[in-house]
Amino acid sequence: MQLIKNILKNIFLTEFIFKNKYIFTSILLSFFLISYYHLSIGYVMSSDSYTYSTWADDLIKLKFNLKEYYLQNSFIVSSVFYTTPVILAALCKFFFGTEWQYAFLFLNMFFLFLSLIIFTKSLLILNVRPILIFITMPTLVVSVDLLVWPRYILSDMSFAFLVVLITYVIIRCIVKNKFDYSIIFLLTLMILISRPSSLPVVFAILSFILISKASIYKNIKLTFIIIFTIFMLTPCMFTILYYFIELNYSENIQLSFLTEMVKSGMIIHDRPETWIAAPNTFIDILKIYFLRLVNFFNPYAESFSTIHIILNSFQFFLVLLSSITWIFIGGNVKSIDRTILFILLLSFSVASFHAFTLIDYDWRYRFPTILPLIMILPLSMEIFLKKIIRNP
Repeated sequence: MQLIKNILKNIFLTEFIFKNKYIFTSILLSFFLISYYHLSIGYVMSSDSYTYSTWADDLIKLKFNLKEYYLQNSFIVSSVFYTTPVILAALCKFFFGTEWQYAFLFLNMFFLFLSLIIFTKSLLILNVRPILIFITMPTLVVSVDLLVWPRYILSDMSFAFLVVLITYVIIRCIVKNKFDYSIIFLLTLMILISRPSSLPVVFAILSFILISKASIYKNIKLTFIIIFTIFMLTPCMFTILYYFIELNYSENIQLSFLTEMVKSGMIIHDRPETWIAAPNTFIDILKIYFLRLVNFFNPYAESFSTIHIILNSFQFFLVLLSSITWIFIGGNVKSIDRTILFILLLSFSVASFHAFTLIDYDWRYRFPTILPLIMILPLSMEIFLKKIIRNP
């Protein structure tokens, strides 16, 4: 608990507020606009929300005895992976009764506010110019993901907060050139018990710690080649894994659920317009996994409104352009290079996991990667300005 207090104390130092009044004002304005939009619409309950509600009731009946709760919950996926949202829902129900959804919504707004603070603080400790952070804030305000998921009574906002928090901790470790394993372990554990799709985030954290020893970030071109090669080979590895499951674990309910979706040609869940013909060959299956991997960041869907598509495309274009900028002119600021490498590793890991399992109808599972990905925008601008100043 003391570790969490130390992290929050560092984030909310009064020095940060008073030395960066314009940035803090932009954070408040951005938060006001986003939260006003959500609060004016109100909370949204999905099918998963009702499941969390039922589980929260069970936890309250057991007087918050997690051991007993884990033993009696017979869901297809271990209930340990849903601990965080269930506890939050149970606490809201316990203290606010029938108004618990509003309490949960305000809690999500609080996590949103903390996320915006952490987003800014992460960039400041990398010595990104305040004006560049100020310019970036409107991008957050028009991010469709930030304008959709925080109002849902789901794990998304709390999970996104934990992801941006661990990103901040990793950045601090990068700047100090020393990993704080105690804090990383604690946050990784909290992430792990937040939802099953936390696995790729945990994988990205552990992988980054390991590859940091290799110092591949020193050669940006080599880093890009390695990332691109892994990207191209991933569908092939998934196809081999598909056949392995079919041959050895076809009776396993959880695994057969994944392979059955591939057999139907599914790309995006519940969006038949994205599906392709049922696969018959190795190449057909490889194509499905490749399309899933690419479509994880797809800004377009037939049912999206014009403004939705425009805003999604704008965000996608900025992140893509920023990443390309880093590839071609990066390599001179070690801390920024390592940060972008971690963000790309995190995003690719999450995308790969869902390419193999399931990409949700509304691309819900990419939401936790949005704030880290948008960080690349001011980071690339900082790299660009440093290069101009160095070579006038």
